[in-house]
Amino acid sequence: MPPPESTSVPRVDSAHIVELEGALARVAYLLTRVRRHDRAMIKCGVSMDRASVPLLRVLCDDGEPMRLGELAVRLDVEAPHVSRQIQRLEKAGYIERVADPVDGRAQLVRPTATGRQAVDVIREVQRDWMQEALADWSTEDLKALAVLNHRMVDDFLDHAETIGDFGAAARERRLVRADDASAPGA
Repeated sequence: MPPPESTSVPRVDSAHIVELEGALARVAYLLTRVRRHDRAMIKCGVSMDRASVPLLRVLCDDGEPMRLGELAVRLDVEAPHVSRQIQRLEKAGYIERVADPVDGRAQLVRPTATGRQAVDVIREVQRDWMQEALADWSTEDLKALAVLNHRMVDDFLDHAETIGDFGAAARERRLVRADDASAPGA
């Protein structure tokens, strides 16, 4: 059964959407493969499973200790998934638990210095890989790709908000990205 047509949303050329969806699926596949992750971890000298990397990146990017529920919302995953990853990261020395200053019964998590160093090294390896893969691209093409990708993500987040997904976390991520874009050299 086809999805219902909406009269309030302008339709875009479906052939372009099909091409875009296919390209995004290919990118997601290439970036999330176990073998690529394993090679990156070897190159980094870091031992971390694939699911833990985005979680640790969010903690490092935010800069403030966070509740597990907030992490789950930001990553759009279930809380038990975050709990398992937090346990692994804590055991490996990448994160630590701290008391919530607002609610003494609750705990927050934050990256350790080792965790921040691990994220920095992982990012460096991933950026080197991208640099090599896109070496023949012009500066203008790379800039256009970055701008269009940010625009697409922002529109995805806006749409997710209209259907109730992500909520405040989506708005916050968009604001953080906007702040990064206005920084010198961005």
